[in-house]
Amino acid sequence: MANGPPLSTVTRSLSLLDVLHPNQFEGKSFDPEILEETEEHFYRGAPPEWLNFHISEQAELDGTGSPFIKRDGYDKLEKQIHKLRKHPGISTVKLFHQPGCGGTTLAMKVLWDFRKTLRSAVLKGSTSDITKVAEEVVHLFTAGSQGDQKTVLLLVNGVQVLEDLQVSIIRTIANQKIVTGMPVVVLLSCIREDADLKRDDVFLQEVLSDSEKNHFNDKKAELNRQYGDKCKRFHGFNIMQSNFSEAYIREACSVFQTIKETGIQEKTQLAAFISLLNAYVPDSYLLESQCLDVFKHANYSRSDISLEDMLDDLSHLIITSQQGGSEKRVRMAHPLIAQCCTELMAEAGVTRSHTAKNLLTCLCRDEVPRSLAAFVKYMLTKRRPKQKECSASDSFSRLILHTQTKEDNSQCISLLGMATNMFDQNPFFPQALARFHCIVLRDYDQAEVWAKEAKQREPKKSVVADTLGQVHKNRLKNLRQPAQPGHILALALKAIQAFEDEERLAKDEVGTNVKINVHDSRFFNSRGMFGFLQVCNLVYDLLVRQNPTWRGVLTKKMSLCSALPSLGDRSLLRFNDLIYRLRDAVEKKCAFLDGFLTYSKPDIKEDDPEYISRQTLACYRKYVGDSTFSHLKEKGADLIQKLKLKQAGTTTGVLSCLDRECTESDLKEITALWEEICLHKDPDTARVNNIFAHIMLRNMGAPESDCKHLTAFKQEMVLTDKPEDHMLALLLHWPTDNEDTCILDLSAMIKRTQDLYKQAYAKHFRSRYLRPLFFLGKGQELNRIVHRTLLEESARQGDWVTMQDWSDEKIFQDPWVKEHLLKVQGEIREYRLFATVDGKEIEVVANLRNSLWRKRKVSFYLGFTIKGPVAFAIQTETADTKGDYQNKSADH
Repeated sequence: MANGPPLSTVTRSLSLLDVLHPNQFEGKSFDPEILEETEEHFYRGAPPEWLNFHISEQAELDGTGSPFIKRDGYDKLEKQIHKLRKHPGISTVKLFHQPGCGGTTLAMKVLWDFRKTLRSAVLKGSTSDITKVAEEVVHLFTAGSQGDQKTVLLLVNGVQVLEDLQVSIIRTIANQKIVTGMPVVVLLSCIREDADLKRDDVFLQEVLSDSEKNHFNDKKAELNRQYGDKCKRFHGFNIMQSNFSEAYIREACSVFQTIKETGIQEKTQLAAFISLLNAYVPDSYLLESQCLDVFKHANYSRSDISLEDMLDDLSHLIITSQQGGSEKRVRMAHPLIAQCCTELMAEAGVTRSHTAKNLLTCLCRDEVPRSLAAFVKYMLTKRRPKQKECSASDSFSRLILHTQTKEDNSQCISLLGMATNMFDQNPFFPQALARFHCIVLRDYDQAEVWAKEAKQREPKKSVVADTLGQVHKNRLKNLRQPAQPGHILALALKAIQAFEDEERLAKDEVGTNVKINVHDSRFFNSRGMFGFLQVCNLVYDLLVRQNPTWRGVLTKKMSLCSALPSLGDRSLLRFNDLIYRLRDAVEKKCAFLDGFLTYSKPDIKEDDPEYISRQTLACYRKYVGDSTFSHLKEKGADLIQKLKLKQAGTTTGVLSCLDRECTESDLKEITALWEEICLHKDPDTARVNNIFAHIMLRNMGAPESDCKHLTAFKQEMVLTDKPEDHMLALLLHWPTDNEDTCILDLSAMIKRTQDLYKQAYAKHFRSRYLRPLFFLGKGQELNRIVHRTLLEESARQGDWVTMQDWSDEKIFQDPWVKEHLLKVQGEIREYRLFATVDGKEIEVVANLRNSLWRKRKVSFYLGFTIKGPVAFAIQTETADTKGDYQNKSADH
């Protein structure tokens, strides 16, 4: 193969990656003043530059300096990367760190030390086009020539893009037909937050170990000898060396304690602006030109005096840095200094809200740079990630929460109101304002005003429309009792209309023209449907509590007109249309969410919050499960209603039986009802549901019962256009070693199943992980179909960690699982997996795409999602391991 262009030429073409060359700075001489200035800048608190590591390395070689300090997580990260270099595919190493703990420095030090053995790079550009990022990573991996491969070590800030980036890199490698036996990339994910750590994760906190203290003390003595009194201003270094001493930080910021006497000057105001941003927005800064604007009314000439001189006695707290040819960025020397300055200002009477409003007035009056607009939006609207059960602390940004607790509610309203007026096109400020009025003040009139304003600014965004529905829902939820039924229904109507509008917008967002690289469009917003059901729950509880007659009206056992004598209010007739459609709408939306939660989950590692299924089920039971239709004349209709009472009136309902509280007697009744329906109506669907019910019953451990329709289904193969039917056909016809030749064209059936999935579910499940519903077991007929919950239950009994996470596939190490599931043979080639079935090759997808790197003979367990067969726990097949699953990290 011909040689490609040299690495230096390749790296110049990469706009999204900052590549660290293996011979970076080698043979290059620097002005001593530049070296000294670079070091001083770093120790004062500036972000590290590659040159800092070079300077330290040279000093160590020359014997003039000690090694660059590595925090304790370094060795663990280094070992993990060395280990991952032995395995093909894409791997991720995670480094969690609190702000100002040296996390970014540690990550860059790791990249620096691996620069000669790996191709170290930092993802610096926009991640909106993941495909382009992946192409650049692969281009760096091959260095322009497929014959010159070397693993890329890529530093990525945050975790949002990791999964998409991995998928895109694999796709790029496959499309370019690149053959490799080494890992393409190791992603070093640097995450600025606390986290529930796994065993392999590294977490840096605001505390030093004893060995770290010793290293910092030795370096402190060295710096004192080298820099003398300048060391007093090395705040970035000194804060860590003092073990994040609060006393040191307050002493460094002591100049702010004189504010009451000196008043607010331009320099103090600027420091307050930067402090507030840095205290609440990670990686925030002001541009130098913005800083100079603060002084433009003072007696300074920009050409005569530097920003540092303008800041005078505050200059040691502030640092400037520059990336490439961009304008200088100004920030506080350390996040803890920013927090302390903000607190000292507040103690002096200059509150957070006062500083924030001054920042808006001073720096956001004219055209606002995109960076500052983004920082302000984050500062005022960015909420904590939602917990499993929502709380008030999840509802607002940290600044708004601190303003609320340290000042008062009126200042939150004033601040958000000012931002709403100044950024008059942005929907998120009025949205936050609406939420504050709703959740904190319970002023629903004002909340409605601002929710409508937000919606007017962004009329096509479903998550913005959601706020109006939440306002109406909360008004209904907190209604003073007793309330007139007409008032309850009037509020409910508003909420329902808002949530239905949100649902319509959500469906429009996942149309065929939506670009996959637009972050919001990757997710189907189901909150409108769920909000609708929450409102219906409230309506039912509020009305039935007042008069039991409402139970019959809401479940359509009786009409509103016939119930009026008991209800005693003819004005309620104006809500007849609403009441008439509630039950059917509830049934439809519950069916959708049942499938949504049964067939999929947010991602491979986590489940949906439990309260969603709990409240959905409660609503179904009130409106549908509480119904009996004595007037039904059509044959089989009464049987369907009995099934609805068991939440099993649809295929999805049957398939979700084992995921909810369904007893053996319930399942026996469900099985019998579907068998009887086969005689009356829709025999094809009823037959499928009857067979699924039998499968569920056997997975519950019930004695075998005769499935009368199984033979007819297998022989006639009359399938509707539902992916569930085709999944069942695949389950029943997939041959095992002791069965006759398969009569189906499995490849065609899989393709048909996938096509039907796309038609029925893809636009709603698009970014979600498809749950395995069943696995192929070692039994015969229906006995060989193993439901997912049996695997999970077995693993729980074996004291395995939560079974929400299907990304490590540890569940397949469980002895019960290995004993009961069937091994399927196959082969991997060209990043595709083929099962060997009846002498033919059938392509199936892998649960973990990272298993497809090496061409090899493999075995695996076969699971089935609503989209078709999926291979789990792929293992290299050798003479020694055939038929015996061993967990090898190389295969995962």
